[in-house]
Amino acid sequence: MSVDSIARHPQGSDVVVIGGGPAAHRLVESLVARRSAAGSPTITVFGEEPWLPYDRVALSSRLLGGVGGAEVDLTLGDGRLWTEPGVTYRSATRVVGFDPVARTVRLDSGDEHSYGDLVLATGSTATVPPVPGASAGRVYRTIDDVDALAAEVPELSAKHGRPARVAVVGGGLLGLEAAGAAKALGAVVTIVHSGRWLMSAQLDEGAGQALGRIIAAQGIELRLGDRPTEVICGPSGAVLGLGFADRSAVTADLVVFSIGITPRDELARDAGLRLGARGGVAIADDCSTSAEHVWAIGEVASVNGGCVGLVAPANAMAEVVADRIDGGAALFPGVDDATKLKLSGVDVASFGDALAVADGALEVVYADPARGLYQKLVMSADVKTLLGGIFVGDASPYLSLRPLLGRELPGEPASYLSAAGAEPPAGLSLPDDAQVCSCNNVSAGAIRDLIRGEHGDACTDLAELKTCSRAGTQCGSCVPLVKKILETELVSAGVEVSRALCEHFELSRSELFESVRILGLRTAGEVFDRFGSGLGCDICKPVVASVLATQTSAYILDGGAGPLQDTNDRALANMQKDGTYSVVPRIPAGEITPAKLKVIAEVAEQFDLYTKITGGQRIDMFGARLEQLPEIWRILVDSGFESGQAYGKSLRNVKSCVGSTWCRFGVQDSVAMAIFLEERYRGLRSPHKFKMGVSGCARECAEARGKDIGVIATESGWNLYVGGNGGFQPTHAQLLAGDLDDDTLIRYIDRYLMYYVRTADRLQRTARWQEDLDGGLEHVREVVCDDSLGIAAELEAAMASHVGDYRDEWAATLADPDRLKRFRSFVNAPSTADPAMVKIRERGQVRPPSTEERESGSVWLAGPSIPVRGG
Repeated sequence: MSVDSIARHPQGSDVVVIGGGPAAHRLVESLVARRSAAGSPTITVFGEEPWLPYDRVALSSRLLGGVGGAEVDLTLGDGRLWTEPGVTYRSATRVVGFDPVARTVRLDSGDEHSYGDLVLATGSTATVPPVPGASAGRVYRTIDDVDALAAEVPELSAKHGRPARVAVVGGGLLGLEAAGAAKALGAVVTIVHSGRWLMSAQLDEGAGQALGRIIAAQGIELRLGDRPTEVICGPSGAVLGLGFADRSAVTADLVVFSIGITPRDELARDAGLRLGARGGVAIADDCSTSAEHVWAIGEVASVNGGCVGLVAPANAMAEVVADRIDGGAALFPGVDDATKLKLSGVDVASFGDALAVADGALEVVYADPARGLYQKLVMSADVKTLLGGIFVGDASPYLSLRPLLGRELPGEPASYLSAAGAEPPAGLSLPDDAQVCSCNNVSAGAIRDLIRGEHGDACTDLAELKTCSRAGTQCGSCVPLVKKILETELVSAGVEVSRALCEHFELSRSELFESVRILGLRTAGEVFDRFGSGLGCDICKPVVASVLATQTSAYILDGGAGPLQDTNDRALANMQKDGTYSVVPRIPAGEITPAKLKVIAEVAEQFDLYTKITGGQRIDMFGARLEQLPEIWRILVDSGFESGQAYGKSLRNVKSCVGSTWCRFGVQDSVAMAIFLEERYRGLRSPHKFKMGVSGCARECAEARGKDIGVIATESGWNLYVGGNGGFQPTHAQLLAGDLDDDTLIRYIDRYLMYYVRTADRLQRTARWQEDLDGGLEHVREVVCDDSLGIAAELEAAMASHVGDYRDEWAATLADPDRLKRFRSFVNAPSTADPAMVKIRERGQVRPPSTEERESGSVWLAGPSIPVRGG
């Protein structure tokens, strides 16, 4: 701080901060960074909680714990800030008042502390509705709240001899976090929300409905468009449920309120400061209050009549106040309400004019209810300028589009939606003044300057770059984009770029695969202990599980690997939009006997499943409940079927034509070859799914060149094609070798697949993998056909090990009672159908109701007489 600024503090030259939350942490961080050597005022922070400032956005991670159940430390930064000279943090200390004339604060102990500048960062409390019995409810706001919930839910389950029933009132950000946390603790959860769809303040109806379908599919019941009128309690005071105006009720053992925030403005009110229309301390553009030398930041500050509970505006206010105390002239730029979070495992993001309220705003929407995806861009009337967006289910475009808000997009808006198969723009394409980190207001240009060392030493490491720029140090959602800019800059400077899997693993996926293979590691715990750090994330956990499954051929849910798997892998089935699952038995090459067809028909009839012939020459059965899966698979396995592994990143199927056996044009037996290939490579876990095809002649009826591996018959043998795929951006497979005999064909495929499994990046299909390899297809040909690396025998041996150790996952599940326990809805509950799972009969089969059918009120629950929406 400057000498001039010190002179502005005649009474002790102290900066006093009331409140120990993230806004206070950011303010102190900024004040310390501005200090000069010519003497600086001391900074004292009073916090009511017993903790140092912590990350409230990550509260659920503390409840769920990390790898091995480790307790999660949510402390912001590394704690060294509070050991800086002249900086004091007084935890568990309550300020009961302040005098803006005498410039003193009064503590609950009776002590007084003088200040030169006072900053109110008192935050907010969770709003509790004024209804009878509300005092028996809980809130989800602090570490103590989360720790209490983590203890109380298991206690209630043990007390009642069944899963605890938890009702969460509020379907906003924190309400969904609380519901997901309670569900993870084993509770039966109901969300009660006054809006007609979840997150109604941030999402439009389409996005809210998509989010609702995903949340409901996780087994969380939704009661929308309604408010409770009371918390029903028994004679002992124990919670029994929620009551509503129509005299209906929701049974609950525990009620959690999460309906919004109430600013902690009582100190300002008692001191006579001007308040906002809806509460909170009214502030000017410089974050000053109506009292001289008193400032307000964060959730307690009222901007344009309202308070905001988001990280980015709080940080911006903290920076403004730090600058003003230092003698600057900064102004608060306004509220940035962009949000990107993972709620109950679902990616959700919104930014800008998400609800398209601007005059002439146009909406470009991609919606796929079956996949739980909703993506929308809001554009200007000329469809050039990006005004906002909403993403549910897949929020990956947010990272690249958020910095382009208010700018012309350099392409068609629809091409930026990942659900349509688009790639986000590279970091280099962002203008220098584009905002990358909204939490800390960091631009792309500022990040590039730090990487290039424009103002000091160059930051060429991601962790170092985050520390220097502050980008990605708060909510973390911008870290992938920061990493992309870093890699782009380093590559352009000729510097080798780190291919770390994520922040928890310094190794790339291929390096991790090789390290696990060489060291012979067998469990997830061993891998994390040897190579990981921290708690793991949604990126590295499934990769570790896949790497271990490929190398050990162990049952994918044993050895602590179960929690690492994706949702579908954990159920050994694909979850559908209504929360049921599909059953896909393997039908190699599409060849099936009448007897096996009869078994499938009988299963579909017995369990009332929808049946559909897939594009992969298989039969898919939809609508099975989780607890029905073992019953269904026992019938199928006893009849000679195996899992088709439609749920895994592994071989899906080998498609074939009838070949020379029946077709007059066929020159080789494509069916026999396809069956051999499918039975050889079934169950092979890989970086992404892969498909194969075998055609009996050049007419290519099996569409083999649209597959990752395509085999096409010739008069002399087989042509082998690699690196193809279908989808939105189809790629033709390229010829690797021609006129191969059977044995050579199999050897080349063995080598190709194992080389791909070892060296590809996470979720990288074979086409993109080949493109990224130095030398491309020619390099693959040299490795696979010419053994240029001298590893052909090693690759073949690895494949032989897989083939020899393969065991069908469903057969293994059925043979082990402990494994079957995973498929019970609840340990102490009977396996009965959820009455909310309504089915419509159409064309002789069942299907889930459409959104329109539910919204019209024509579909009713088979339980209480209330429609799915409305009333």
